[in-house]
Amino acid sequence: MSDRIVILDTETTGMNKSGSQVSLGHNIIEIGAVEVINRKLTGNNFHVYIKPPRKIDREAIEVHGITDIFLDDKPFFKDVCGEFLQYLQNSEIVAHNAPFDLMFLNSEIQKVKCDKNFLLENTCKVTDSLMLAKKKYPGKRNNLDALCSRLGIDNSKRVQHGALLDSEILADVYLLLTGGQINLLFNNEINSNKHSEEYVFEELNSKNRDKIFSKLGKEEEEIHLKFLQLLSEKTNKKIIW
Repeated sequence: MSDRIVILDTETTGMNKSGSQVSLGHNIIEIGAVEVINRKLTGNNFHVYIKPPRKIDREAIEVHGITDIFLDDKPFFKDVCGEFLQYLQNSEIVAHNAPFDLMFLNSEIQKVKCDKNFLLENTCKVTDSLMLAKKKYPGKRNNLDALCSRLGIDNSKRVQHGALLDSEILADVYLLLTGGQINLLFNNEINSNKHSEEYVFEELNSKNRDKIFSKLGKEEEEIHLKFLQLLSEKTNKKIIW
């Protein structure tokens, strides 16, 4: 598996999440992607709005809120295709219901490259996070909202669909689905040294778990106390461990 993962999402001129949209002439109007390296969000994101060659369906506008007027001064796909492909180099692609996004992306890229045989699947490994969720939670709803609720991820900002926001949320979902942990970087809020301290919250199995005893050094104890203070401030709860 690649150490570099690009988690992406798209919005289109049509509403239904089906491949038939491509044959009906629908287009991508937004691409959002976030970079994850060694299970950490790097902040190196890719986000662009795209002016399509057709009008956006009214039902689609109700879902993502993107209008024809808003896109009027945005670039065409051909103007951002090269930068997007460069961003994807040396990465594994993760998307929720990946066949939908890839069908649109491949269609748009094929038009620009004049190559009907071009497929992103042939240049990058592709992982469908929806399939991962269905394996872990068979028989349950596994859309992004349902997974956020199940995994305790805050998606309160997701009033409407948006490619970049959905990619950021999906990154948290994917990390929990695949490893049971999310790396939280508090940067300079805890440590003013050149490097930030990293704290990992793990999904633990309480059954048959041995007790772990650890003695902290003075410096480690000070960092831990500062972390507990910050956590208390962020959660408005008294943290005692």
